[in-house]
Amino acid sequence: MELFTKRTKYFQLVVAMALWAISSAASAADVSVAVASNFTVPMQKIAQAFEQDTGHKALLAFGATGGFYAQIKNGAPFQVLLAADKETPTRLEKEGLAVAGARFTYAIGKLVLWSKQAGLVDDKGDVLRKGSFDKLAIANPKLAPYGTAAMQALTKFGLLAQLQPKFVEGSNIGQTYQFVASENAVLGFVALSQVYAEGRLSHGSAWIVPAIFYAPIQQDAVLLNSGKNNAAATAFLNYLKTEKAQAIIRAHGYDL
Repeated sequence: MELFTKRTKYFQLVVAMALWAISSAASAADVSVAVASNFTVPMQKIAQAFEQDTGHKALLAFGATGGFYAQIKNGAPFQVLLAADKETPTRLEKEGLAVAGARFTYAIGKLVLWSKQAGLVDDKGDVLRKGSFDKLAIANPKLAPYGTAAMQALTKFGLLAQLQPKFVEGSNIGQTYQFVASENAVLGFVALSQVYAEGRLSHGSAWIVPAIFYAPIQQDAVLLNSGKNNAAATAFLNYLKTEKAQAIIRAHGYDL
């Protein structure tokens, strides 16, 4: 009788665990997230932690904020947008394509002049004035907020007309980084997060452009209409506000 009781309890435990697993799987969902390419590395880490902690999975697409805006306008099924600016999410709200009141700033980006070559970029950016380089990579300012910031900085430096013939333009900040990383351009304006991790420059040489030279790169997240009934989309946006996610964001050179 005692053996029968033990077996019964064991069977009940197994059934309970199986039901829990089925319930958890049923409640887990996917969320489609359009992510500004400057946020690629921290987003990959956050998505992994998000899945581990919640069971939900973030399906990520990386690209230029302006490009995502056009895609969303044309019906792309993204449920969340992590933009590289605040204007695009605001515009989507006003146009009725995003949920009103769901927008918030998840990071404040920093512009950096970077070279793969150690020692090339000085701590004041004087290498720009010397002009002893062939190509300068910059993101398309019509699509990428970091490209806009670079243009603003060069204008304030009084160097735009002088350096514009040297521009190599990337469609987004990810492609701009690749131009410099592959040394197709010896210098480029990229996002600090692309070359900075765990409190230090990962490689090469860089100058963090003082924030007074460009408008703040306030990066906003917004819930799109197609995600308003998706529990995973809401959970993801809430997860961005957790201490764990914010620690990852700070570790990659962003302010909050």
